[in-house]
Amino acid sequence: MHLTEATWTDVDACDTDLAVLPVGSTEQHGPHAPLGTDTVTAAAVADAAADAYDDEVVVAPAIPVGIAEEHRQFTGTLWVSPETFRSYVRETVQSLASHGFDRVVVVNGHGGNVDALREVTGTITRHDDAYAVAFTWFEAVGEHAADMGHGGPLETALLRHIAPETVHEDRIEEARAGAADRWGDWKSHVNLAHDSAEFSENGVVGDPADGDAERGETLLTLACESLVALLEAVATRDVTRPDHR
Repeated sequence: MHLTEATWTDVDACDTDLAVLPVGSTEQHGPHAPLGTDTVTAAAVADAAADAYDDEVVVAPAIPVGIAEEHRQFTGTLWVSPETFRSYVRETVQSLASHGFDRVVVVNGHGGNVDALREVTGTITRHDDAYAVAFTWFEAVGEHAADMGHGGPLETALLRHIAPETVHEDRIEEARAGAADRWGDWKSHVNLAHDSAEFSENGVVGDPADGDAERGETLLTLACESLVALLEAVATRDVTRPDHR
């Protein structure tokens, strides 16, 4: 059940304590892919898993702005501080829990959100009347995960499958020409770069030409299967807090 499409009476009659909360970002993804890529992909994975899940699950509206200051040199990128982001996610989960949806899987589409989500879901579980975990779709696609860049093969592939009209196919060569081979500028296992503009001319990392719609379909299937398995685990998990040892 999608909250944005349901009435409050429909939601009140919903017999579940399980919810998914998509989170993404509004940030550059090169000249060929939309600023909303991370939000669109996270929502698509959440929707697919909700449809495939055997029982009822509530789907909250996606949070579209995340921790993305690393892309600040590219026009249109929006960001909030980690503190603001964590507070927004926490308070959104608290509002879900107030209605009885107190087992929440946050479905993430942006790498910059990962650390903050791990921290805030821990805080929620330890201190609030809810249990929460974070799931990042591109970490759950098997061997494909090694190809994750930025506006590169994985994100372009998934967009070509779920929203092909958003990909500027006539700019793929331009995206390839200005792309970096890897994320960051590394020395002694340290990334010397804080912003993507330091190592990528146009914000792209990886080759978007390596991501066709068929690969995108595979990615969605893998991420969906993984998320459904997680939903099943969260739904049946004993979430009582352990006693002091």
